[in-house]
Amino acid sequence: MSNVMSSSPENSRSPTPPNPGPHFVGRGSSLEPESRFSKQVRELDLDEVDRSLQEEPEEFSSGKIKTIFYEDLSRSIVSDNDSPDLSFRYSLNPYRGCEHGCAYCYARPTHEYLDLNAGIDFETRLFVKPNAAALFKEWIRKQKTTPDFIAFSGVTDCYQPIERNLQLTRACLEVALAARLPIRIVTKNHLVTRDLDLFRKMNEHGLIQVGISLTSLDQELTRTLEPRTGSPKARLQAIRELSDNEIPVFTMLAPIIPGINDSSIPELLEAAKEAGAEGATYTVLRLPWSVEPVFVNWLEENQPSRKEAIISGIRKLRGGKLYNSKFGERMRGTGIMAEQIHQTFQIFARKHGLNKPFPKLNNSQFDPTCGAKKQRRLF
Repeated sequence: MSNVMSSSPENSRSPTPPNPGPHFVGRGSSLEPESRFSKQVRELDLDEVDRSLQEEPEEFSSGKIKTIFYEDLSRSIVSDNDSPDLSFRYSLNPYRGCEHGCAYCYARPTHEYLDLNAGIDFETRLFVKPNAAALFKEWIRKQKTTPDFIAFSGVTDCYQPIERNLQLTRACLEVALAARLPIRIVTKNHLVTRDLDLFRKMNEHGLIQVGISLTSLDQELTRTLEPRTGSPKARLQAIRELSDNEIPVFTMLAPIIPGINDSSIPELLEAAKEAGAEGATYTVLRLPWSVEPVFVNWLEENQPSRKEAIISGIRKLRGGKLYNSKFGERMRGTGIMAEQIHQTFQIFARKHGLNKPFPKLNNSQFDPTCGAKKQRRLF
């Protein structure tokens, strides 16, 4: 891996996050929670702070930290998922880590496998797969059976800011189009509309569905909870543009957080419908492993007066705990509060016509040669 570019307790008491150290503008977390796998303890390297701030040390406490990108020379690009909670078997992720910096992101602990932390490292030390398209094409050519579809953003957002420059997601979409392989995308960014030209071609063969994730219509909330994602207005605009181009588009209310946005379900569904969404789904907040201290720290910094009530609400979803990893329960929760969220969602999804089953993607035209008809398959 080499540097390629840079840019700017489950007990009854409320958990206390580690000392976060300096706070960085535009980041979801300033924490460096201890990794489950690392035996080393790291301290913040002040040289990583934006050098432009060194002349103004009084601003360091609210300074900026650079995002550093590394080449990920993995030999695979598609993951095979066997979770009964997921609607897909295969997922593709051109990026590891996510600059969006969402305080609640369930994918944060994946960075611990890289000997990095799930806090500030997850959103400032990112790994990109420059040969993503070639790896995807190689995987397709080896398929002996036809995949149902591939999920883009099964872990981290495939349209996070760096995609604007690297266009790895777009390159993989071009491979999928050539192979007539269906794709389902979930993203928080308006950048997805850049690829409308490809989506229109894919849609001619029933190969594309796009989901836009909505958390809140409150810009002030999303600015801290999801600091580098598209604004609520931009996400609704993305739904509108996709719908206007007849691209099948749905919304995902994710995550639903008691005391934060559970009361916003009706207005979120109404706004999505008005923008042109054809369907909707939801998940509730998940706090596995090191996500918990990151989110609790966000509460302390941004919702201090409501922290205890919000944590109490989360416990009501999880049988008194902050997280329950049991299949069939982790995505929706259990108990009276979980049922209230479910019923509210169902009532308003039905009201706005967003409760209908989404049409199946078409994999009947799958071409593992990716259009190279003159070449014979080796396997």
